[in-house]
Amino acid sequence: MKIETGTKKAGAVKKLTSRKKALLAVAAGQAIKAGDPVIIKIGDLVDYTEYFVVMHGESSRQVMAIVDNVLTAIRQTGNPRAGGVEGENDGRWVVVDWGDVIIHVFLKDLRHFYELEKLWADASRVKVPGEPAPAQI
Repeated sequence: MKIETGTKKAGAVKKLTSRKKALLAVAAGQAIKAGDPVIIKIGDLVDYTEYFVVMHGESSRQVMAIVDNVLTAIRQTGNPRAGGVEGENDGRWVVVDWGDVIIHVFLKDLRHFYELEKLWADASRVKVPGEPAPAQI
C-alpha cells in the first residue's frame, strides 16, 4: 500500500497533521480488514497525545498483520519508525506510539473487555471514511 503524502518536490517529506496521521493509520488497518476502527480526539483532555486510534482483529495473526501494515504506512511517510511498539509478542493488544497519534490494535474479545472507547466517552470522535458517522456520547 503506497501512501501519498502530498509532497511538492522529489525527496521532500510533507509533515502530516495529527488528524491525517490518525486517518492514515485507520486506512492501513482497513486494508487488512481491521474491525470497527474508531478515531478519538483526546488532545483537549490530555497533554501527551492528540488522537487515539482503536481497531481490532479477529485473531492474533490478524492483529499482527494490521500492526505490520500500520508500521509500513508510517515508514512510507518518511518516518523511520514509530516511537514505540508494545505487545507485539502475543498479538492480543498492540500499542503503536506515533507521537501525537497512539494506535491500539486489539484482539476482538479484549477490545470488548477493556472498552477503551468508553473510558474516553467525553472525547469527540472523528468520522472514519467509509463508516457511518460516529455517535456522540
